[in-house]
Amino acid sequence: MKSILSSRRTRIIAAMSIVCASLISVTHIVHADSPKTVADYTADPAAMLEAYRHVEAASVSDAIEQLLHEKHYMSHRMQSIFPTKFAGTALTVKLVKQENHDPDALSGMLKAIDSGGSGSVYVMQVEDGADIAGMGGLMGTAMFSRGFSGAVIDGGVRDLPQLKRIGFPVYATGAVPSTSVGHYRFGGVNIPVDCDGVKVNANDIIVADQDGVVVVPREHAAEVLVRAEQLDNSEHSMYPFIEKFHSITEAVKQFGRI
Repeated sequence: MKSILSSRRTRIIAAMSIVCASLISVTHIVHADSPKTVADYTADPAAMLEAYRHVEAASVSDAIEQLLHEKHYMSHRMQSIFPTKFAGTALTVKLVKQENHDPDALSGMLKAIDSGGSGSVYVMQVEDGADIAGMGGLMGTAMFSRGFSGAVIDGGVRDLPQLKRIGFPVYATGAVPSTSVGHYRFGGVNIPVDCDGVKVNANDIIVADQDGVVVVPREHAAEVLVRAEQLDNSEHSMYPFIEKFHSITEAVKQFGRI
């Protein structure tokens, strides 16, 4: 009899433990799924940047248009060397077109790379640089080793086999075999640059995926992120609705998103 009671007691305790564990798990899930507010992201820049890595560039672009009534996306000319998705803070560099024989003409460009680190995105304006490689394998390897998220070059890129080998993502206007050495001078680091028609300031947030590149002004980053997450959630909810009811018209009525 004592053995039977002990066995029942053990089963009851085990069952209670499972229920408690389940409640804790549910509480954790609900907490984790609770959307963050603008104030939350403003107070935690690291969490904000991590969240930007999970939203779609298209939603970020739409959020900026809705909130700021401005265009902050780069054109179809800006292409990635392989499919990618990343987000990070802009480290801006400008190259000025000028023929020279100065061995130090581009030294500032290299020092700029060594000043960046985890989460940096190298954003370079190369004046009239569609057929000039603003960066290649050596610079890309240095960025990769320092933890850069990626690079966006308003100009050309070269040494694609090396960049693809290490998996370092680069957006550029095209692949070219040329060099900037002897043809350009370093024009400054962390200054405002024009990258494919979009103004980029140091520490702006760069969001890139297979749809393209978007620049988020730092001062509006938190509010844009919250709106982009809302747009993402709406669109992702529409996919199964459309698949089930075979109507995009009804989906738009239901979710108010297109």
